[in-house]
Amino acid sequence: MRILVTGASGFLGGHLVEEMVSKGYDVIGMVRKSSNTGFLKSLGVQLRTGDLTVPESLSQATKNIDIVIHLAAYYTFFGKKDLYRKINVEGTRMLLEAALTNGVKRFIYCSSTEAIGPVRNPPADEDSPPNPSYEYGRSKLEAEKVVRSYCGSIEYSIIRPSGIYGPRNVNDVSYWFITAFAKNALPTRIIVGDGKNLIQFAHVKDVVQGFLLVLEKPEASKNQTYFISEDRAYTYLEVYKILAALCNREPPKIHVPPVVAKTLVMPVELFNRLRGKVDFTWRISIVDDLTSNRAYSVSKAMRDLGFRPKYDLKTGLKETIEWYRENGYIS
Repeated sequence: MRILVTGASGFLGGHLVEEMVSKGYDVIGMVRKSSNTGFLKSLGVQLRTGDLTVPESLSQATKNIDIVIHLAAYYTFFGKKDLYRKINVEGTRMLLEAALTNGVKRFIYCSSTEAIGPVRNPPADEDSPPNPSYEYGRSKLEAEKVVRSYCGSIEYSIIRPSGIYGPRNVNDVSYWFITAFAKNALPTRIIVGDGKNLIQFAHVKDVVQGFLLVLEKPEASKNQTYFISEDRAYTYLEVYKILAALCNREPPKIHVPPVVAKTLVMPVELFNRLRGKVDFTWRISIVDDLTSNRAYSVSKAMRDLGFRPKYDLKTGLKETIEWYRENGYIS
């Protein structure tokens, strides 16, 4: 059984491929020409070059493949609208077409809880009405519809991880949040609102577990969608308390109303845009995130697949922060 993993050189892709190789799977990694493939080569993984905007490359990448695990995406919360559709939606469609042409039997798609977005009545289940707040989440929701439209032609499974964190994660939402907190950056010294809204995270190894369970249980996961995350959400106050203990600093205590927080953030965001700097912590939209709920039930994955998250947030953050310190991202 030959398995193609797109986005193999990314954070999740690297962890997934590493675990699959250790279990003896015949893994082929699809990467772009510009990808850093040193880690994958150290694992002895066969590589194929593919680009979600170039159909011919996808046709070559999916030859003699039994299963496609599709992780590759245009992953940014503040990117170009046309690229979300071109890469995440139409790229997924073209990959499915190439897979069908080459006789691929299963298609496992990595979506995101951002396809659902903020939750009005937490925790959300897989059938909750979508409410994506970012173009990224909207593109993931549209890509899910594309995947489901091929039902009957190819077996599929859709996995929606929540905010993924863990060692080797850099230039990502959780990375910015954790390192900003560790450095006592100004946005992490205040609490927007009452701090009681919910947020949910997933350690990368638990997300890998979810993918492997779907891979190993084709009948149970056939044409199904699953949230994969820790089995509980945390209030922001709880998250700050855990991080403060691990980073040897006091948790924030000053509460700021959302309207005041937006007034403070606005000029910094505008200044950053003028100089072309991306700083996720200084965005008006983050104020809305901090005062909404992102909590999702993993009951379906636990029931159907036997999914059991192994990392609580304190344990996972401790491991992640130690890795950041060892590798010079924080002191």
